[in-house]
Amino acid sequence: MNTVLTTDHPAWHETGDGTYARAVQTGSGVWVVTLNSDGLNTTCVDGSEDVKPTFITTDPAHLPNTVPGTLRAGLEDLGPTQRLANPWLWDAITTAILRQVVRADQARKLYRAWCRTYGTVVKVPHGELAVAPTAEQVLDLTDEQFEKAGAKFHRSALQAAASHYQRHCIHWSRMGADDLMDALVSVPRIGPWTAAAAACDYTGDFASYPHDDLAVRTWAANIAPAYPWPDKKNKAFGPLWTSWTGSDRTALHTLTLSTLTWGSHARTDLEDPCGT
Repeated sequence: MNTVLTTDHPAWHETGDGTYARAVQTGSGVWVVTLNSDGLNTTCVDGSEDVKPTFITTDPAHLPNTVPGTLRAGLEDLGPTQRLANPWLWDAITTAILRQVVRADQARKLYRAWCRTYGTVVKVPHGELAVAPTAEQVLDLTDEQFEKAGAKFHRSALQAAASHYQRHCIHWSRMGADDLMDALVSVPRIGPWTAAAAACDYTGDFASYPHDDLAVRTWAANIAPAYPWPDKKNKAFGPLWTSWTGSDRTALHTLTLSTLTWGSHARTDLEDPCGT
């Protein structure tokens, strides 16, 4: 059966044989998740097999009829998709902070360098994969160590987030996307975009994603280039996007995550991860 995997998170690596692999922390265990011709596989490679990572299925059948025809057709071509639900809230927060200000390709390089330098590295048949350093480790790093990993700009945000995470992680981890967003914006240097990106990555609920995000705009325009999209400087994109789904959160989640997946995905038949 063909599997379409969302690969928006910077931890996903494509190996030389076409396999996609990612290491994730689930508590006391580090798991490696792979996608290849055999489908999706999860294996605990370090620590205890505490909680097996899970995937969220998004089906374009939940798209509303109000979505423009070309956009809807492009998303329907994907079929049902799978996105790994980030099992570690701290990684979701870290990833969102490291995405601040920089472009997606730069953020990917920065995240990977950050994890390799200060996180947990595991050796697998596909090479070396790494998960992020813990909040405790981040608080112990010096200014020079942040600079060494290229994260000097993000130091104050990461340290503030680590301090708050230590105090509130249990409570935060039980929240839904909207409540988690409200909690995260109380942390210095975490604004609405960063809070939303982290909350959606962790909860898997992309109805709360910042809908006027550059990635959403870009992929939507690529799917339906003839549609009269608002100019990038025009703030009408977000209201237009949500007007197609109204109060239906499932439809909004499907529209948003499917669009992000269209721009960043892999298939078991090893098609181009950036195409359709």
